Amino acid sequence: MDGRRNDQRSVSAWQPSVPGVVEVFHAHYTEYAYPMHVHDAWTLLIVDAGAVRYDLDRHEHGTPHDTVSLLPPHVPHNGSPATPDGFRKRVLYLDASRLGDELIGPAVDAPDLRDPLLRRRVGQLHTALALPGDELEAESRLTFVGERLRSHLGPRHQAGAERRDPDLARRLRELLDERVVEGIGLAEAAALVPAHPAHLVRAFSGAYGIAPHQYLMSRRVDRARRLLLAGQAPADVAGATGFYDQAHLTRHFKRLVGVTPGRYRGSGAR
Repeated sequence: MDGRRNDQRSVSAWQPSVPGVVEVFHAHYTEYAYPMHVHDAWTLLIVDAGAVRYDLDRHEHGTPHDTVSLLPPHVPHNGSPATPDGFRKRVLYLDASRLGDELIGPAVDAPDLRDPLLRRRVGQLHTALALPGDELEAESRLTFVGERLRSHLGPRHQAGAERRDPDLARRLRELLDERVVEGIGLAEAAALVPAHPAHLVRAFSGAYGIAPHQYLMSRRVDRARRLLLAGQAPADVAGATGFYDQAHLTRHFKRLVGVTPGRYRGSGAR
């Protein structure tokens, strides 16, 4: 035996139905080191365990677990474990619709961002992207992540409280009410209203005290309750009320009602 540790590698990758997200990539490596390479998309990286060291534009950088790293497209970089047990990371690859080329230079100069709120929001975004049927939530969270990244790297905007816009909030609520079952993406809603996606979400949340994706799921759960009490099976109810599948219905139903759809349906039997 040569005394080397076992080289462990595990990866999970998928393409979500969220505009702007090219790929989601989760990986755990103990010894593997990336050679120099480039991507044609932005690389948004968080590390959940261990640390990564990498070279970007001939400068060395590192990613402790409290850091969000943003590596720009077309700029060569590598990567290797910075701790004996390797690293566990989550990566989003984002296209130019989310972050423009004007941010490439600032990202090369300062790719590692110490921002606890941004770190938490990126983690929440990964959670939403892993759950089929929660695309509106993921799109909303991605909008705020992109906005915060631009606040770090782009020119500073003038400070000032964003004004409330109850009319904008009402128009989005009407759109959501019209499309409870089929749903609507944030980009489409923002084009129809029209408004900037981030302002649209803020206006709605400020007016109603609930995010648009939470409002939509609440409306779907309400419809599901009526159908369940009428005797329909949970699997049929899921499809009839806009949920991705029965598991998607169960997750949101239990969160809002406290019991599974099956138990709720059974409780109405007399």
